[in-house]
Amino acid sequence: MTTTETLSIDGMTCQHCVRAVREALAGIDGVEVLDVRVGAADVRLDDTRAGRDGIAAALDEEGYTLAS
Repeated sequence: MTTTETLSIDGMTCQHCVRAVREALAGIDGVEVLDVRVGAADVRLDDTRAGRDGIAAALDEEGYTLAS
């Protein structure tokens, strides 16, 4: 099943952050990045391949936090 979600992301303050988050999310199997802006990202998720834990881990590795 595929869903579209807006993810709230803490720690983003500039266009460098936007680029880093876009690249981190694009590297996750099952995530299609639709838009990234300071504080949020719109993504399309293939629920069978992409989970919130994987997304949170990828963001954390870049220094950002997936807000609940």
